[in-house]
Amino acid sequence: MLRCGRYRLALDRPLIMGVVNVTPDSFSDGGSFLDRDAAVAQGRRLVEEGADLLDIGGESTRPGAPPVTLDEERRRVLPVLEALAVLEVPLSVDTQKPALMREAVATGAAMINDVNGFEADGALEAVAAADCAICIMHKKGTPQTMQQAPAYVDALQEVGAYLRARAAAAQAAGVAGERIVVDPGFGFGKTLQHNLELLRGLDRLAPGMPLLAGLSRKSMIGAITGREVGGRVFGSVAAALIAAQQGAAILRVHDVAATRDALAVWLALRQQD
Repeated sequence: MLRCGRYRLALDRPLIMGVVNVTPDSFSDGGSFLDRDAAVAQGRRLVEEGADLLDIGGESTRPGAPPVTLDEERRRVLPVLEALAVLEVPLSVDTQKPALMREAVATGAAMINDVNGFEADGALEAVAAADCAICIMHKKGTPQTMQQAPAYVDALQEVGAYLRARAAAAQAAGVAGERIVVDPGFGFGKTLQHNLELLRGLDRLAPGMPLLAGLSRKSMIGAITGREVGGRVFGSVAAALIAAQQGAAILRVHDVAATRDALAVWLALRQQD
């Protein structure tokens, strides 16, 4: 069971988190939903397609992306969050900024998803007293540097150790364990081989903690299939299904309907067994 604001989410099947990027420069759909009304319509569409949660982000973290000011990120995210709060699904906000974390929770966010692992000064304090879930992600470097020859001695061991340590730090700061989700950060300071190693060993990364997998349309799918971003739906669905089989509790995806259908077939077979 995941405590996620006013929601209590059963984790007896993988949950689908739909992505709503309110950005001009995200790698997959940058600019498509920068307008508030377009972003709100996309969020509603993803819920109709079967999303169990939505993840709203106002700052691209693709390799090479420039940082966004707090005021600009606030301007992009909060109106969309406020408009989508009427939907009966948990809303997550993808941000590294403690000030926006506080404002998002006050506006109705049920989860804060931080690619920086809540390492910023005040980040854990911003969420500790709330009832929101938190997603702690691993990355190596910054969006400007993370894909410049990333190296590990043992990616699975190092990423797992980081996630367990940050989860322990969150609990020490007052975040209950039932509010914590971890994310290995596919593509954030990892080569294709690192990503495949993490996917293969997903169930051994952080035993006992719900794990979020975000593989949708990423460069690793392009490297494997030879497809540009718009043609990575099938590869992304395959990767999501593998992540589910490896124990992922939440699948963060752009293509909700396709992922839902693939999971439905797999779950039907699993229930029959």
